[in-house]
Amino acid sequence: MKRITDAITAILVCGFVLLITAATALNIIKGGIALPGSGISALLSDGSFVRSISSGFTDSFTERLEWISADARIGSALGESIVNGVYMTDERLLDAENTPKKAFPGTASAVLGFAERYDGAVYFAAIPTSAGVYGELLPEYLSTLSTNTEKQVIDELYSQLETGVRKIDAYNILKMVSDNYIYFRTDNKWTGYGAYCVYRTVVQKLGFQPIAYDKYTIEHLTDSFCGELYSKTRYMKCKPDIIDIYEYTGGAEVTECTAIDSDGREYSCELYDRSAAQGEDMYNIYPGAVSAYFRIKTTVTNDRRLLVIGDDFAPAFLPFLVQHYSEIVMLSPEKISGGITQYADPDDFEQTLFLFGADTLCQSGELVRLLDDVKEE
Repeated sequence: MKRITDAITAILVCGFVLLITAATALNIIKGGIALPGSGISALLSDGSFVRSISSGFTDSFTERLEWISADARIGSALGESIVNGVYMTDERLLDAENTPKKAFPGTASAVLGFAERYDGAVYFAAIPTSAGVYGELLPEYLSTLSTNTEKQVIDELYSQLETGVRKIDAYNILKMVSDNYIYFRTDNKWTGYGAYCVYRTVVQKLGFQPIAYDKYTIEHLTDSFCGELYSKTRYMKCKPDIIDIYEYTGGAEVTECTAIDSDGREYSCELYDRSAAQGEDMYNIYPGAVSAYFRIKTTVTNDRRLLVIGDDFAPAFLPFLVQHYSEIVMLSPEKISGGITQYADPDDFEQTLFLFGADTLCQSGELVRLLDDVKEE
């Protein structure tokens, strides 16, 4: 039976690939591909000829999104549950990449160097992705292929941070509430409620009492968010996601938001970008999601300032900090060119919070690069 199934799968996939390839070739013939003027010399020297061919073919790929969607549907129908590194179920999508899991070399030493250089207290919250919390849903063979779980990666990193940094255990917090809607179904990031669950612990570590959940007014801004995992599969048996906005009525107000994009352009904006609900990436609703630098000023009168250095888990977390600080600045290493001191002086902040997803800590060296100028001073 398995041989028959495999044969049917091969025939369907090969036939579809041949059809798409033929249509794509026709598009290339009609539209043409811009080749480098030096022709063969480019091929022999820097490879630009080959890159032009590859780029042109990719750009001309007919109905690329429909192909991804069809691939997912065919695989699902034939019992295949992983497409483009994403594990598909009717309830949620999970990242199923089998890349070795280990914190990027130098991460711990870079953060420790920052803590030693500056006077303010330093906190670190490593956040598991949805695959880290719901790993038991993944096929068993994936766990045997992976060198470490996300929890092991976080534990190892925390052990290297020693006593100079105050570590926050977000993993066990999220694991305990995993029956709730704490992660998006179509993305590896947390929901507003997931961020709130960790906020309750983080803000106590920072020296404040958390705002009770029932004190917030929660607005369901959109119920049609389809995240990064969906974009890799176009698989929609699981429901699209809800993006919520949390507002605390009667408390401190936001008086100013200033952002700097990756090109260095500075502009004023709102805490939440409601217009993003109509855009291609609805997650940009959250504060600073597209910014290299994002500053929030509030009516809080305690003159306390917080520096947040984080990845794409941080924007959904920022709104919960508004009631506690007169000023919050967030830096996004992946969107910043240059070092940290080009954007902010950490000595101006009594506290710094590092907040990163486990996937970023394993795959990206942007945090290490951002902190490079610390050790050069």
